[in-house]
Amino acid sequence: MATEGNLKAPTRHPIDWKNPEFYNEEATFHEMERIFDICHGCRRCVSLCGSFPTLFDLVDESSTGEVDGVDKKDYWKVVDQCYMCDLCYLTKCPYVPPHEFNLDFPHTMLRAKAIKFKKGEVGFGERLLASTDVHGSFAGIPIVVQAVNAVNKTKLARKVMESTLGVDKDAWLPTLATHRFRSSAPEAASTEVKDGANTPGKVVIFSTCYVNYNEPGIGHDLLKILDHNEVPYVIVEKEKCCGMPQLELGDLESVEHSKQANVPVLARYARDGYAILSAVPSCTLMFKQEIPLMFPEDEEAKLVKEHMWDPFEYLMARKRDGLLKTEFEQPLGKISYQIPCHGRVQNIGKKTEEMLKMVPGTSVHTHERCSGHAGTFGVKKGFHDQAMKIGKPLFKAMANHKDGGAPDVISSDCPLGGHHIAQGFEVNKLGEVPQKHPLTLIRTAYGLK
Repeated sequence: MATEGNLKAPTRHPIDWKNPEFYNEEATFHEMERIFDICHGCRRCVSLCGSFPTLFDLVDESSTGEVDGVDKKDYWKVVDQCYMCDLCYLTKCPYVPPHEFNLDFPHTMLRAKAIKFKKGEVGFGERLLASTDVHGSFAGIPIVVQAVNAVNKTKLARKVMESTLGVDKDAWLPTLATHRFRSSAPEAASTEVKDGANTPGKVVIFSTCYVNYNEPGIGHDLLKILDHNEVPYVIVEKEKCCGMPQLELGDLESVEHSKQANVPVLARYARDGYAILSAVPSCTLMFKQEIPLMFPEDEEAKLVKEHMWDPFEYLMARKRDGLLKTEFEQPLGKISYQIPCHGRVQNIGKKTEEMLKMVPGTSVHTHERCSGHAGTFGVKKGFHDQAMKIGKPLFKAMANHKDGGAPDVISSDCPLGGHHIAQGFEVNKLGEVPQKHPLTLIRTAYGLK
């Protein structure tokens, strides 16, 4: 029964993961049955990911045609399909808190994943795949990087990785960078702090594992844009993985270790008046949402949350302050742009789209459908084909620009999602269209070398 609660903005309850009852499998199954029964009666989220079609098929094929006819062992099939995009909670479900049904599908799936991890049922390959700091330890060593990148491109190596680590032989994998972003980032050109009504006038960059180890060019694009707009910046003195890959596995103790390493450092910058910027939406979301929910009494986590910004959220706030340069030298043509899931659920609006549309001679066709990549989900042997299937409607939509014909470039704020979309274009023979990050596009538009 719907009440006035579903007319209010969604709210989130803290994740009670320190409570031993959180890992009570019977209680978790009971909560999943309650939630699955509500979802079965609604089915609004059927097109979002594999969890909901899997659930509804189990129900429809059961002896009763209801959730009570589904074997609880099959609940794990639903859990394994959830990649924590959070879209069902913040964009689709009418029954989230403060509604009396109190339905939180993704965090219930997280609870189940945590139980599975604690039982030792997450394999070595999955755990290694989530260990981004381990992979990155090889980045920045030229001879090693060249060897690793070359080997990873061979069919034999990919078959070995598939059989031993569960990495699908056909999935796109990032290469290691010859020079890490953190060690190659130049000092800011400007030191004058110009605070605005909406924005701090100085920035600290949380590099993220991906930008630091795999695609440092994205970080350098951001620094060039900040320099151009006379925003002084520094790089976080010391950082560890944000914890999102471990969260997706249910490895909450590893998330805590990352939090203990990162939050005190970031809180120090927050107290000193810095805006904290992260160029990967999933990392930004960890500090804006998941860590504060896991540690609701931690004042430093709250402080970091308040000072954490998506880059385009920050830049468009600078525009409102009258402190953003809007003279662009280079048109960008027709852009097919995807808002990634972890960008949408930050509730910041379409800030990247807004800035891209400021560039003269640029037409932006925005898409809000999931790419299907979803962190490590899209590269795993058991899920890569499904990830490509989930993304196929997006790939086809992005291949046809609203102004007619193919786009000149495809783009996504999520670097991994962007490459997954590019692979989708290739697999589905949708044409050869370059893929560039929005920060790269804005640097180009400004005419910055």
